[in-house]
Amino acid sequence: MKVAILAGGYGSRISEESHLRPKPMIEIGYRPIIWHIMKIYSHYGFNDFVVLLGYKSYVIKEYFANYWLHQSDVVVETASSRIEIRNNKSEDWRVTLLDTGLETMTGGRISRARECLGDGTFMLTYGDGVSDVDITRVLEFHKRHGKAVTMTAVQPEGRFGRLQIAEHGRVPDFLEKPLGDDAWINGGFFICEPAVFDAIKAGDATTFEREPLECLAEAGELMAWKHDGFWMCMDTMRDKERLTELWENDDAPWKVWK
Repeated sequence: MKVAILAGGYGSRISEESHLRPKPMIEIGYRPIIWHIMKIYSHYGFNDFVVLLGYKSYVIKEYFANYWLHQSDVVVETASSRIEIRNNKSEDWRVTLLDTGLETMTGGRISRARECLGDGTFMLTYGDGVSDVDITRVLEFHKRHGKAVTMTAVQPEGRFGRLQIAEHGRVPDFLEKPLGDDAWINGGFFICEPAVFDAIKAGDATTFEREPLECLAEAGELMAWKHDGFWMCMDTMRDKERLTELWENDDAPWKVWK
């Protein structure tokens, strides 16, 4: 089963980094976050990726074109132009790098990938979010309900502490950075049937999270898998620093492959 990764946006809210490289190539622990995402899927046996490119697509293309160099010891004989690869630790991945346009919206990128993704069930996620979601269980749920799309629903960590205030100003309860109460949001890690392509009607201008998902929900074809574990999107420098801290302290919940 193929895994599509949306990796074409400008990443404007983390412009300190994204003016140099696309957001999926921003590093967490000296590895691009897209690598972390792919390692999650690979842990569950999904190794065929279609990366939907746009902004600074050449950076991602060059990274994967030379991936074996990043993962190996290399001996270079300069006179003969001979290169010998030693201790190649590259994963057994197949990576299709598909340029889906600079200004194309998320739905348009998915639509452009139709030929690459084929006529079967496929997985889809964003190139900036990591999680310890059990993809095998999400897939089992998707197969049971038989609808067009399964979305992983998450409760992100709050930015601020939450307190309850009783009479006379007494605080009976305080939670530092609680989960988002009863609010569930789209956490990516979708499983999709080919019917999603028919829901993308405005071509490149289609935002997947708007008309297509709204129409599928109205038709009863959108289901949610509630994930109450770790999930985090790298949207700002604050998020990058938090993810880096978790990784460097060997406390990264999304590292399910260890």
